[in-house]
Amino acid sequence: MKPFAAAGHGLSRRGFLTASGALIVGFSLAPSSALFAQKAAVGPKLPGSLDAHPMLDSWIRIDADGNITVFTGKAELGQGVKTALIQIAAEQLYVQPQRIHLITADTRRTPDEGYTAGSNSMKDSGTAIMNAAAQVREILIATASERLGITPDRLKAQDGAVVADDGRRLDFGELVGTNVTSARADGQAKLKDPATYSIVGKAMARIDIPAKVTGGAAYVQDLRLPGMVHARVVRPPSYGARLRELFTVEVERMPGVLKVVRDGSFVAVVAEHEFEAVLAMRALAAAAHWDERATLPDEADLFSYLQSLPADVIVDLDQRGDSSPSARTLQASYRRPYQMHGAIGPSCALGLFKDGALTVWTHSQGVYPLRKSIAEMLNLPEDRVQCIHVEGSGCYGHNAADDAGADAALVARAFPDRPVRVQWMREQEHLWEPYGPAMLTTVKAALDDGGNIVAWDYEVMSNTHSMRPGGAGNLLPAWHLETPFAPATPKPIPLPEGGGDRNAIPLYRLANARVVHRFVPAMPIRVSALRALGAYMNIFSIESFIDELATSAGIDPIEFRLHHLDDPRARDIVSLAAARFGWAAYAKVPGRGRGFAFARYKNLGAYLAVAIEVDLDRESGVVRVVRAVAAVDSGQAVNPDGIRNQIEGGIIQSTSWTLYEAVEFDRTAIKSADWSRYPILRFSEIPESVEVHVIDRPGTAFLGTGEAAQGPTAAAIGNAIANASGARIRELPFDRKRVKAAIGL
Repeated sequence: MKPFAAAGHGLSRRGFLTASGALIVGFSLAPSSALFAQKAAVGPKLPGSLDAHPMLDSWIRIDADGNITVFTGKAELGQGVKTALIQIAAEQLYVQPQRIHLITADTRRTPDEGYTAGSNSMKDSGTAIMNAAAQVREILIATASERLGITPDRLKAQDGAVVADDGRRLDFGELVGTNVTSARADGQAKLKDPATYSIVGKAMARIDIPAKVTGGAAYVQDLRLPGMVHARVVRPPSYGARLRELFTVEVERMPGVLKVVRDGSFVAVVAEHEFEAVLAMRALAAAAHWDERATLPDEADLFSYLQSLPADVIVDLDQRGDSSPSARTLQASYRRPYQMHGAIGPSCALGLFKDGALTVWTHSQGVYPLRKSIAEMLNLPEDRVQCIHVEGSGCYGHNAADDAGADAALVARAFPDRPVRVQWMREQEHLWEPYGPAMLTTVKAALDDGGNIVAWDYEVMSNTHSMRPGGAGNLLPAWHLETPFAPATPKPIPLPEGGGDRNAIPLYRLANARVVHRFVPAMPIRVSALRALGAYMNIFSIESFIDELATSAGIDPIEFRLHHLDDPRARDIVSLAAARFGWAAYAKVPGRGRGFAFARYKNLGAYLAVAIEVDLDRESGVVRVVRAVAAVDSGQAVNPDGIRNQIEGGIIQSTSWTLYEAVEFDRTAIKSADWSRYPILRFSEIPESVEVHVIDRPGTAFLGTGEAAQGPTAAAIGNAIANASGARIRELPFDRKRVKAAIGL
């Protein structure tokens, strides 16, 4: 890929606020607590992230030349959010999307919206931008009304101007003089009637795609700064290893080597050119001697080991109703191994330490929490650290992006005044990233003679699903310093978002139901947020068991689900996916099977149902997804094509998790160092067809879409395997060895 240079990142807060000839409406980067206090003193809760950042120019800026800049604290991770947010702003301002320049997560330029996670970008940032843009439009119209001496009802926004019914017009740039000063969001602006939308709800080509598919400069991995040097870090060979001795003399004499950096067990080398840094890293690794300890459990006994650990019992649901004495009881347990992000592009970051201040270019999903963590690690004031988001090649969930940012910060401080690029190696990404936790679930239910679920008892056991930055102890390099930072205490994420218990409460009608989360604080293996968190496992378990109940009751799986669903939007999704798949007319053939699954992500996000057909080779045990047909309801669909992108990608990713992926380890170290020890879905194994049907509901709330498909896809594949073979497999992944064992070959 072609490199690109950084531009426009040196703007100071003062310079931004005092720029002449712009619509300035009270920009604030005060701590969130102060903003919440301000908001509480002013009035009721504001929509989306406006509630935490109520100053309008935290979101919208219009310059004297008419240029429009929109700000979001959310990051583009490949989910298409940049395109969708531009569409939202353009719609409310009555301009074409090409007029909007979007700035994403930057600790000196954008509001602090925490992490880009949990499929919350549209709900939080999209809602804020929609309402902010509408209010800015009203301010411009009110200003034009004063200038032209006519009432606002005779004016309208049109193509970057306010136009009167007599033909007079004032460009937006003409309306942003000193008489338009400071404004706080009130949440009362009149939104455009969805029936008149011309941009939102229409497919728009994603602005982030062209460079990615043409070899252009698209990612932080492509970023090149003037005078930049290259660094590589030497990682310990295993968890808990400490550096005993290091011989650096020969490495320091190697061509291009500028510095060897050591702080305790943190070791890095800086070189003029990238391959010189790689060669020096290898030599430095050979010159390092480590003390290791066997701290990991026996992989073959993993789930028994996890069950032996102390757990905090959290009762998520306990509702009692009438029970049936004649009910039949079924019970099953499901298991998921540790799984990794497996980013195709290993993590990367750039750091520049100059004049006592640090700038980090990073593909972190939370630039503000990362800034806080790095500031603590380096003992710097937070205002001396700037973190700027640049898209990463392979980034979702808590992968190694934040750790690479911390590496860049440490090396940049040791080698100041020149930008330092830190690029991780493949084996470093695989061995050191935080994994998705191993999980166990148990479900017991009772059916009456009419096929009704009359009792439901569900338990999920899991580690935490978030050890994201927010303190130095959440950064891998900080563990290895001479004065190390201890990892933060693992904590569960409370519902309704949830962590290990995300989606543990079914959306179905259940008279008697109990749901328990057994939270295991101890973490033998490094874990954190992997896309969908616990929802992947919980939906897999619940929707697999729903099929088992339907089979026991002798009822078609679609009919059984519809019988227990009261939510009309859920029923619409299930019915649409089944119809588009051709469920009723499906003709089963030997070696093939069909499966179905449904969920509403977090029970408050997008509704997703998927029907899947698999081909099962009984001799080899290989399972291949032939086709998938999904239906999704994300509320107001801003960019239907972007929604389809997300669901298609989620189905393919979940197919890889479900059929192939599990982290291997022994008592001392992780063994999944490359793709041979951690296989993923290959292009030749992609389904022949993936259909996604979007139900658009104009005027309704935005619902999170990005993680809606992972759980239903896993369950639908498991249900399809059972349909094809007659064997129910309850442990992930469904690799060929496990499938052959299950079907008796």
